[in-house]
Order: sequence, then structure tokens, then C-alpha cells
Amino acid sequence: MKKRLNHFYTEGSIMNNDRHSRLLDLASIFLKYFFLFLFGFAIAYVLSLSFGAANIAFFLLRFALGSVWRLALLLFCLIATTVIVESIR
Repeated sequence: MKKRLNHFYTEGSIMNNDRHSRLLDLASIFLKYFFLFLFGFAIAYVLSLSFGAANIAFFLLRFALGSVWRLALLLFCLIATTVIVESIR
């Protein structure tokens, strides 16, 4: 007899988590691009400071303070909504 490696994921099982909602996909994509934006900003900031372009670095910092907290708040609301919807499902 073969031993089933995926004995938790049989048909009709309660633990079948193959389906993801579109809201969960949207939240994970938004989270990925938010972190990529932060990583890119950090690289641009460090490079502009290292090459002596302090004016560009201060512009980037002012831009980041004005937009990153709004994006982070939007991301937090999206993740909270996703958690609530997925827990109801």
C-alpha cells in the first residue's frame, strides 16, 4: 500500500485551502509592490547621498514622508478587510 503524502488535502476535506479569494490576492500583490517601493526608495536615497546629491535625497525624503504613510494606512485597511472576510468564509 502506498502511503499518501498529502493525506490532509483529500477531496472533501475541511483542510482544502487551494482556493484563494481575489481580495487575498489583491492584498498580497499590494503588499509585494509596497515593499518593492520601499526597497527602491531606500536604494535611491542611499545612492543619492553617496554621490553627493543631497538636494535629491532631501526631495526623496520629503516625498516619502508624504506618501508612504498614506500607502501604509491603505495597505493596513486592505489587510484588515481581508482578514475579516477570510475569517467569515
